Amino acid sequence: MKKTFAIALALTMIFALFACTNTEKPDVKGPGVMTYAEYKAAALNDKVVVETYVQAKQSWWDNKGTFYTQDKDGAYFIYEMACTEEEYKKLTPGTKIKVTGFKSEWSGEIEIIDATYEIEQGSFIAKALDATSILADDEKLIAHQNEFVSLKGLTVEAYDDSGAAFAYKNAENKTDDLYYKVSKDGKTYNFCVEFYLCGKDTDVYKAVEAFKVGDKIDVEGYLYWYNGVNLHTTSVKAAK
Repeated sequence: MKKTFAIALALTMIFALFACTNTEKPDVKGPGVMTYAEYKAAALNDKVVVETYVQAKQSWWDNKGTFYTQDKDGAYFIYEMACTEEEYKKLTPGTKIKVTGFKSEWSGEIEIIDATYEIEQGSFIAKALDATSILADDEKLIAHQNEFVSLKGLTVEAYDDSGAAFAYKNAENKTDDLYYKVSKDGKTYNFCVEFYLCGKDTDVYKAVEAFKVGDKIDVEGYLYWYNGVNLHTTSVKAAK
């Protein structure tokens, strides 16, 4: 009897240990909700229904908000989703939402438009995916479109013929995006600081304003697409 009890106790402890070390559970989708694979396979202009988590907010205007969102399988850029300003303020990072809208594309960026939402139970914040090794491979990189990523060991290049290391979209009063170019392994990329995501008073905006051609940097941001990868940068640090 004691031996049987000891075995049962040992098995219980093993199962408990397994449960403690395997806390990453897949999202269980509600009725009618697409998996990320189903969303990717949907045709442009198709109606889509996804469950996802707010990661960052780009802007609110005229009862519409724009969001970077992600789950454990992939990311969704939600453009001008219907919400009041009060609701927009409550949609903080980590909030789980069920989104119904239409899959759309603009200059290579896949997004959800004409969307509505419902708040659901759950919370998730994505860690930055190190995408440095696939930066030069568009096919592999675009599979992670809109995800929160890090890119390391980049070199700041001259943005234009003036030799400047960055350019303002609106240089007069700095009320728009900030552009810069970086290179890695002989290939050059156009990135930006999206003003409505990270304005002129943010650390990342100021960091880009301080760039010098040749600087070595590590960056983080959302893997936006505009005729090619166009990282919406949220963090810049000197390369380690």
